[in-house]
Amino acid sequence: MKIAVCIKQVVTRDWPLRVDETGQWVRDRDASFEMNEPDAYALEEALRLKEQHGGEVVVCSAGPSRVSQVLREALARGADRAIHVESDALATADTLTVGKVLADALRGEAPDLVLTGLQSDDQGFGQTGVVVAELLRIAHSTIIMEVQISGEGHIRVKRELESGWFQWVVIPRPALLTIQSGINQLRYATLRGIMAAKKKEVRKVEPEVTTGEFSQVVVDLYVPEKGKKTRFIEGSSTEAARELVRALREDASVF
Repeated sequence: MKIAVCIKQVVTRDWPLRVDETGQWVRDRDASFEMNEPDAYALEEALRLKEQHGGEVVVCSAGPSRVSQVLREALARGADRAIHVESDALATADTLTVGKVLADALRGEAPDLVLTGLQSDDQGFGQTGVVVAELLRIAHSTIIMEVQISGEGHIRVKRELESGWFQWVVIPRPALLTIQSGINQLRYATLRGIMAAKKKEVRKVEPEVTTGEFSQVVVDLYVPEKGKKTRFIEGSSTEAARELVRALREDASVF
């Protein structure tokens, strides 16, 4: 069984973010980067499925040359080979653009299963996996908490719903699943894995992508303004309580 895993490189969570000179993106020239956490859980799930059922794990990522860092990390953790869709323009690309280039890169691989994280830690749209599935014309299911492989060309998955509810779904292969964080316990790269990763294949693909071709462009990016405001509610205790509840519900949207 061939399992493809789409991973993304994001700015480290504790890095102090600052808006760049254009006002359209963060200043990432001197930033520290890491693998997107939900994608790390997707990679771990793929490695576990490989250990149980055999096959290979192929990781794929889109972005500038620095993305090779997370690809090598994935190879060190146990992935067999990697595909790097390399373009500087993809660093700030929208979901549809990234989905298109990932789908193009994976189409020739014809994987039995494609795994992605539920969403990215930076933009958090949660749609890239769904877009890839639609472009590849394969079944998909989201917010997955458990995966069971069937020998009959199907998979049985457990989806997380609202209010603590879960749903079991059976879908045909090939299929794409977006993995929820916490589905498993992450493994870390061993010294042996790091050394082995140096010999594994990283195939580079250069798509023709420019900023002008994006279907969505960031117009303005800014840090939310902080401010304090005190409001006195007058009247009887009953009137004050009623107005306080209204203000919290309608003005502050607390509940």
